[in-house]
Amino acid sequence: MVLCIYWTIDSQFADNVAFVIAIRPGRRSNPANTRRRQYQLSLRAKRGNPMNMRRRQYYIYIMTNQNNTTLYTGVSNSLARRIYEHKTKNSYHESFTKKYNINKLVHYKIFDDIKNAITREKQIKAGSRQKKIDLINNKNPEWKDLYDEVLPD
Repeated sequence: MVLCIYWTIDSQFADNVAFVIAIRPGRRSNPANTRRRQYQLSLRAKRGNPMNMRRRQYYIYIMTNQNNTTLYTGVSNSLARRIYEHKTKNSYHESFTKKYNINKLVHYKIFDDIKNAITREKQIKAGSRQKKIDLINNKNPEWKDLYDEVLPD
C-alpha cells in the first residue's frame, strides 16, 4: 500500500510547486514480529499541476531556408530552445540544418503525447514535398518566420 498526499504552494520564489509525500511500507525490523512495520517517508518537490505531474507538450515543426527551397521536419519537447539551436547553428557536427542554412520556422503543431508527435513527424517526413508545402500554406501562406510566436513572454 502506498499513501500519497499532494499539495501546492504559491509564493514569490516558486510558481506552483507541488510537494508529493509518499508513504510506503518499509522493511520489517524484526521478521518474526509481523505487527511492527517501519514506513519510509519521502518528500519530493515538483513543478506543475500536482494531479497531473507529468503533463508535457511536444512539438513537430517544419523549417526552411531564406529562399524556401529546402524543408526540414523535426520533433522537440522545447520548441523555442530547439529553433534557437537551429538559428544559432549550435551543433557539434555538420548537421543538415547547418549545411543548408535552415533558419526559418514556417509550421509547428503541439501534441500532449510524444508517441503521437513522433508518429506525425514520420508521416510528414514520408510525405511528398507538395504535401509539406500544402500543410505550410494552410496555416502560413506567406511563409513568414513563426519563431516570435513560440518565444515565451
